[in-house]
Amino acid sequence: MGPLNGLTIVEMAGIGPGPFCGMVLADLGAEVIRVDRASALGGGTREEPANRGKKSIAVDLKSPEGVEVVLKLVENSDAIFEGFRPGVMERLGLGPDICQNRNKKLVYGRMTGWGQTGPLADAAGHDINYISLSGALAAIGRPGSPPVPPLNLIGDFGGGGMLLALGLVSALLEAKTSGEGQVVDAAMTDGSALLMTMIYSMQHSGFWKDEMGSNLLDGGAHFYDTYECSDGKYISIGSIEPQFYKLLCEIAELDASTFSDQMNRDSWAEKKESIKDIFLSKSRDQWCDLMEGTDVCFAPVLDMTEAPLHPHNVARKTFIEMEGVTQPAPAPRFSRTEPKVSSAPALVGEHSQEILEGLGLSQEEIDNLKSSEAVV
Repeated sequence: MGPLNGLTIVEMAGIGPGPFCGMVLADLGAEVIRVDRASALGGGTREEPANRGKKSIAVDLKSPEGVEVVLKLVENSDAIFEGFRPGVMERLGLGPDICQNRNKKLVYGRMTGWGQTGPLADAAGHDINYISLSGALAAIGRPGSPPVPPLNLIGDFGGGGMLLALGLVSALLEAKTSGEGQVVDAAMTDGSALLMTMIYSMQHSGFWKDEMGSNLLDGGAHFYDTYECSDGKYISIGSIEPQFYKLLCEIAELDASTFSDQMNRDSWAEKKESIKDIFLSKSRDQWCDLMEGTDVCFAPVLDMTEAPLHPHNVARKTFIEMEGVTQPAPAPRFSRTEPKVSSAPALVGEHSQEILEGLGLSQEEIDNLKSSEAVV
């Protein structure tokens, strides 16, 4: 049982970072009850990792009886979270004031791109927009090219879903002391800005330039970048510290007269052109034979088919397979309360009966809810 065993958390079904947040909490042992819309009954799939370990109840949120069911869930839960635009939950009759009136210890999580307040709060947007506003996107890319979207990892999942999970757990811990819940406002603009803390610090010190591909960690340095090999595959090098850089020079047989003075920015571009040719002289596997496991700070650049098969990932069981889908395993690791996936992804409404019984409703009350289609 994971460290969050004993907690019950209601997830208002959504897409992307919301289900991811619920997955993380479920992996860590919380009972996560996903409130799906009744209109989605028959939907869902066993092959969606973000919905693993959860239970599903399908509710008509436009029905007073359906809303009341969610409020009964709230009465019996530790937290609820949603990822709708500001005001949507209030219009449904499920805003924080109403929910916390039913359960004063309830933690109420809200995740949006722009946040609950501010001039852009009501505007539509996506990850790429939120990380544009925080300064993150402008720092990612190659000189002379437009900024490169880093998938939707920084805004949606790191600055959104993961931050909301941390916020919920933090507020739940505080509620144990105070006896009162609170609202957690997780904005992806805030979260992606937070992830940039070190880069902002480096900029303030004058060590970071606002020019893509000219800095230590953005591919500007010849010793911190990815390189193509003779077979068209890639490797990554991160030999920042002097002792690691020295080892890189030794193993790759880099010419001392060309590759000395590691931190001289003015020479990085020239060094990079030289080292490109060197890495092109061998295949990725050959470079792995020479460097993997050493202190060069090296790794092959693996695609999503290769990564689960790498010996290190296999040894640590970093990936698991469920319902025929290879997917990342729960993380992080705990010495006593080991996280695990408790069940396959739930289909929409799969646990409606079980959840209603758990709320103490009689079979007659359950039948009435189902016949009115408030719950399906």
